[in-house]
Amino acid sequence: MFKVDIHTHILPPGWPDLNKKYGVDKFLRFEKTDPCNANLVDSKGKLFRKVESNCWDPEKRLEECDRFGVRVQVLSTVPVMFSYWATPSQGREVSHFLNDHLASVVSEYPTRFVGLGTVPMQDTKLAIAELERCRKQLGLAGVQIGSNINGKNLGEPEFFEFFQAAEELGAAIFIHPWQMLGADRMDKYWLPWLVGMPAETSLAICSILFSGMLEKLKKLKLCFAHGGGSFPFTLGRIAHGHEVRPDLCAVDNPHSPREYAGKFLVDSLVHDPLALEFLIRTLGENSIALGTDYPFPLGELEPGSLIENHPTLPAPTRRRLLSANALQWLSLKESDFGGV
Repeated sequence: MFKVDIHTHILPPGWPDLNKKYGVDKFLRFEKTDPCNANLVDSKGKLFRKVESNCWDPEKRLEECDRFGVRVQVLSTVPVMFSYWATPSQGREVSHFLNDHLASVVSEYPTRFVGLGTVPMQDTKLAIAELERCRKQLGLAGVQIGSNINGKNLGEPEFFEFFQAAEELGAAIFIHPWQMLGADRMDKYWLPWLVGMPAETSLAICSILFSGMLEKLKKLKLCFAHGGGSFPFTLGRIAHGHEVRPDLCAVDNPHSPREYAGKFLVDSLVHDPLALEFLIRTLGENSIALGTDYPFPLGELEPGSLIENHPTLPAPTRRRLLSANALQWLSLKESDFGGV
């Protein structure tokens, strides 16, 4: 089947020393150790993450896509590059650099890649300007943003204008967890990634739904990473709380969170066939799209295998999850990529 992977990350093959350029000490450096490997290190030389050439080399990505039958990858930056803590002008410049690179990859391989840019969300007006540039000048399908902006939830009024602009531009918005809540209690066992990310994504979803944003922006195209985190699996508790304590939960939106099942997408990255089945039952088969977190080890190592090998999913459902839902979210069709 035609497969579209909406959750993949890419980096440029190097960038200047931004700490030296801006006189700060928070940006990561890209240091190649050999032609196929590189380290992301902080200003003190501490290793943040090792990456391989599939993180920056399009040909290597395509080789691996072909091995697993992935026809299209949707590219976005690695969330650590959001840099929302930077000054607005620094954020704008970093976004320009990342988006220009991403757009150049998509332009070179237009039948294999789709792009989601990044924007300086620390300044709403600059974020909207870069979103417009991504859509109108660079031809990107939308943008990826973080689950919070320097500790502020996405449902806060100051971000509404950005989401309104995204709706008007028909931009797909992919929301990825970063700067996880409770990180100060999770310094062992990789817990920020295992526990913090699912909770952070659920917080982002709840903030948006409880704020009433989707009542005002009914055509907004949102997708959340990692199967929506813990949200689908705690929706019963969330909806019950909304019902029994409206004085606390329903202050900005009287509608139950259950009413929004099917009004946003999540990716399929839940690592378990029972979890995928529950996700389909909870949100609906039209609300899930293949996403793997390629090329990182916490992702799905054989892209699409959870969907393809699920023992009970009928072929039409597999097709929806593997490509149809993603294409609708991106406002694209198979024929845009040489498909039938």
